[in-house]
Amino acid sequence: MSKSFLGGTLSFLGGIIMDYLLSMLKPMLEGAKMTILLFVIAIAASIPLGFLLTLAVKSKFKPLSWLAQAYIYIMRGTPLLLQLLFICFGLPMIPVIGEYLVLDRFTAACIGFILNYAAYFSEIFRGGLLAIDKGQYEAAQVLGLNKFQTTTRIILPQMFRVALPAISNESVTLVKDTALLYAVAVPELLHYAQTVVNRDFTIVPFLVAGIIYLCITLILTAFFKFLERRFKFE
Repeated sequence: MSKSFLGGTLSFLGGIIMDYLLSMLKPMLEGAKMTILLFVIAIAASIPLGFLLTLAVKSKFKPLSWLAQAYIYIMRGTPLLLQLLFICFGLPMIPVIGEYLVLDRFTAACIGFILNYAAYFSEIFRGGLLAIDKGQYEAAQVLGLNKFQTTTRIILPQMFRVALPAISNESVTLVKDTALLYAVAVPELLHYAQTVVNRDFTIVPFLVAGIIYLCITLILTAFFKFLERRFKFE
């Protein structure tokens, strides 16, 4: 009789705990969708923009090169959170044109992340280009390749292999930085976790959020490891 009562009690408590976890997970997974969406948009736009910045820095047209270098210095030298706050709240305060610069919070956050990470990816690509031996360019000339063929067939593939580990590291950092959306009132994963913590006075939502972040970064890391093996990077 006592065993039956104990078993029923444990089953009842287990059901309550499971219901609580499910009620907590549903909004947090919605927040995780926002986190992943921002990551995909930011990574898809900042990598090409970063490469264009690299080309601008190496441009023989000095004003363009100086402008690109100044941009990279500013974006890398100021906190990402400050940049997000400026885009979200600072731009609308500019006299005359401010009313035309009012953006949706998520859109503003995407712009901030893209502009910031483009500067970092630019430096990664620049390092990849510097790692390529000058003999590669000379060999391409001997083979009769023009500048475009040299860049697309020889330089870019090698640059990508050299830059891949740094891109992987920066991508993982980007996933974690999405938590800054909380500061500009965009409901992402950490926002929902904090809401549940304030409601229930428990740290369990923070632990769950940490596990979700780890799962995302684990998948991302596995993907880049696959790319490294695919391109035979050692």
